Amino acid sequence: MTKSATEAITKVDAIMSLKPLAKWSMSGDVVTWLDSSYTEPTTSEIDTELTRLRTEYTNKEYKRKRALEYPSVVDQLDDIYHNGIDAWKATIKATKDKYPKS
Repeated sequence: MTKSATEAITKVDAIMSLKPLAKWSMSGDVVTWLDSSYTEPTTSEIDTELTRLRTEYTNKEYKRKRALEYPSVVDQLDDIYHNGIDAWKATIKATKDKYPKS
């Protein structure tokens, strides 16, 4: 089962995306800014980034589902060796068709 965007992407992810090199800590939902080199992002900036990251996560759900169903690389190579490229393509295409790009 895959996580929802709300479960997968948190305030921590938004802050790290906005200020990847900044020093800060978080206790509960309270952020303590520890870095004078970077300005602390506003609540609005964090909320906007949360929305952007969650939308991106949701839009890439097909990739996560495909990755869970694709055979391992070893199995894919074995399929190519024994059955040829066309058979391998058919196997991969079945998963791609099951989870199309949105």
